Amino acid sequence: MELNADARAAFDAMREGITIIDTNGCIVFGNQAYRDFLNKEAGGDIGPIEGYRLRDLRPGARLPDVLEAGKPILHLTRQEIKDFYFVNMYPIYQDEELIGGLSVVTFLEDAYQTREELEAMEARSRQVLRRINKANGARYTFDDITAVSPATVQVKDLAQKVAATDAVVLLESESGTGKELYAQAIHNASARRDGVFVAINCASFNANMLESELFGYVEGAFTGAKRGGKMGLFEAAAGGTLFLDEISEMDLGLQAKLLRALQEHRVRPVGGVKEIDVDVRVIAACNADLPQYVREGKFRKDLYYRLNTFPLHIPPLRERREDISPLANSILNQLSHKLRRPFSLTVEAAQRLREHDWPGNVRELRNVLEFSAYLTPSGIITADSLPGDLSQPKQEHAQDLTLAQRTRAFEKQVIQEALTRNGATLEGKKKTARELGISLASLYNKLGK
Repeated sequence: MELNADARAAFDAMREGITIIDTNGCIVFGNQAYRDFLNKEAGGDIGPIEGYRLRDLRPGARLPDVLEAGKPILHLTRQEIKDFYFVNMYPIYQDEELIGGLSVVTFLEDAYQTREELEAMEARSRQVLRRINKANGARYTFDDITAVSPATVQVKDLAQKVAATDAVVLLESESGTGKELYAQAIHNASARRDGVFVAINCASFNANMLESELFGYVEGAFTGAKRGGKMGLFEAAAGGTLFLDEISEMDLGLQAKLLRALQEHRVRPVGGVKEIDVDVRVIAACNADLPQYVREGKFRKDLYYRLNTFPLHIPPLRERREDISPLANSILNQLSHKLRRPFSLTVEAAQRLREHDWPGNVRELRNVLEFSAYLTPSGIITADSLPGDLSQPKQEHAQDLTLAQRTRAFEKQVIQEALTRNGATLEGKKKTARELGISLASLYNKLGK
């Protein structure tokens, strides 16, 4: 077995020690790094090594064992008089015939340097992840939560107290009430605010996919697995917060693995044998009746009790009607900034919003206002600008009105129509009052009734 000049030059350029022997155990080639290693151990220049039996120079050499077994020896740690080193040894085959063996020695100094470089790379990666989180992750704080009704004020106060702890939080509420808004606010008010906030909807994945997303996988764990494996969200969110939305839809088998992760703060990637320590806070959310799920056997009782340490129930919008107008104004301010023109609600339109039951909660309110804003060139959203049934007063309410109440409602409607034409500015209101033959004070009085 012979090496050409190009191969010798390539091996000599390497920092690792390279040794090649033939089937007789004689050295065919030793690169410069390996020769320097031998000279250092011998305390001087031992001269040429090619042609010598490897075990004559190094009696404890294991490379000849590779020839006998025909199989590699990997990740072997060795210690000589002055040095530790790590070695991988391989048999060399040509046309299915064993023709020699090769060893690759990584010296301790290089191993430490590689470790330091990997740690530095990991630190840079986490810095980038934190910057991404600040730009796209947890943007909301408790200042973004509108709380006027007593029920909402109570939930917000409790959430702020819970944020100061590191406990698991369970957000229970209907769809569209702002569970992720609360989750982000809790994260940003916690000691983990400088860490990442990672969110995943458990209902969007089947059991196998969700397991690999949460816990990661090792190379070769399954068909189609990425080379080198994949980091799971528990590991990616280390030092920060992991938000598990729609947790009620998680597979029962996966629930057991999640329970262990919460209790032990360790996860095992799919296909892996070693567990990984994880430092992450979990906030879970669902719009299902979890106690009922437990009774039906669709959710583990022990996991429910683990998650239910700090339950927060966000009331639906129909149970906190005092929040509707402030929420609507906040949403309109956002739309004004987005569309670069001011928006406002007429008194009648605001009343229609307060009367609606909002089965879709805040999400539905936002969609209604965005729909109306796009279709209102003047920026004044009237009752007629609202979609569907919202444009009409509730029939049962109209039937219960007295003659005086119906008269006031009619007057208000006439005034609103005039304001739509003339504008809701002070000048527009003065013009409307002149058109209707009333004073400005009477106009304000009738609008306020």
